[in-house]
Amino acid sequence: MDYRIFPPEELPEAIVGLPLSKSISNRVLIINALAGGAPMTCQVARCDDTDVMVSALESEDENLSVGAAGTAMRFLTAYFAAKPGRTVSLDGSERMRRRPIAPLVDALRECGAEISYLGEEGFPPLRIAGKKLHGGEIALDGSVSSQFVSALLMIAPAMSDGLVLRLEGDVVSQPYIAMTLGIMAEWGVDVVRDGDVIRVPHCSYTAVQYHVEADWSAASYWYELQSFSFGTIGLRGLMKGGSLQGDSVLMDIYRNFGIVTEESEEFPGVLDLMADPDMTPRYEADFSAMPDLAQTVVVSCCMLGVPFHITGLRTLKIKETDRLEALRKELMKISFVVDIDDDSISWEGRRCPVDGSRKVAIDTYDDHRMAMAFAPVAWYIPGLIIRNAEVVSKSYPDYWNHLRAAGFVIDELAPQEGDA
Repeated sequence: MDYRIFPPEELPEAIVGLPLSKSISNRVLIINALAGGAPMTCQVARCDDTDVMVSALESEDENLSVGAAGTAMRFLTAYFAAKPGRTVSLDGSERMRRRPIAPLVDALRECGAEISYLGEEGFPPLRIAGKKLHGGEIALDGSVSSQFVSALLMIAPAMSDGLVLRLEGDVVSQPYIAMTLGIMAEWGVDVVRDGDVIRVPHCSYTAVQYHVEADWSAASYWYELQSFSFGTIGLRGLMKGGSLQGDSVLMDIYRNFGIVTEESEEFPGVLDLMADPDMTPRYEADFSAMPDLAQTVVVSCCMLGVPFHITGLRTLKIKETDRLEALRKELMKISFVVDIDDDSISWEGRRCPVDGSRKVAIDTYDDHRMAMAFAPVAWYIPGLIIRNAEVVSKSYPDYWNHLRAAGFVIDELAPQEGDA
């Protein structure tokens, strides 16, 4: 379904109950299963990615598919490899079959896993025969995906010799590794990290009462909208201090774009996004620790007229789509000419002519973050069309309902109506 979006007649006003963090939820689901699979004592995110994880963990089927859920593919590969007596075939979408998994498979094989490729070498689908892994000391290239690191770490306590994991290369998305270690510690596993060496003992997880935070990645789209509109927006459920999520750096990032984050005096547990006149004339940053924020910030900079150069983005090329190329193509539809390479994206103010008589329709490439990052652009371009809008269910199923509650008018289009 395509959506045509019109902005509110007045400034947007909303207190948004954000979804729970799917990153934390998926880790908690795996660790709870490793702790014996007792009924969950906490709420977890309800979205496509976590639904896939829950379904796979509860299923007794031999053939499993995770669809487009990259986190589930990586975490479940490790989980089933460490589950003695369980044999599964693990597959996904066509895009998933083009996302590399060889570094994780190689590392698991070093630990004693029995995994074979059912298609192209180095990519899903996989055949996994679970067994007791011995673990030991191994090296892993951390420059491809932090999810490989987290997948290994979470099953390491079940390895007979524990695990000494030496990370090599320029390790990406470090906050997600810290998140994994923090959750493991809360479930009773004493992990020692010394630089790029992580030591996990052979031990057992202990089930605990656990609270999953709201999702800072989901908050980014509201920061973006607030930087455009200076409305009245509050976000519920976020931890301003002590969050496990690296994306909480949003508070600092959007300070550059005139947004100050304050704890609400009127509504407990709500963060108010307050307008401030200060705006940076140019934005430069390394996003290797928070790549999921890149699309939101890139679109924000363009619409605000802020030249930028953002690096540390090489992992974006192997996400749900090649996110750098997708950004380049879709931004050109609204006149912005950005430059990309394998690791960065920049804009120096260059614009191209566009046909103002044609409807602007943003393709989303089966990528939830493309849909949500471009939707606030309707503030400037009323009637903006978002293709395949339901893709947001991957992480934020209520996104469109929340935009409507903030005053946006969203019309569903038949496919031919959305053609541009």
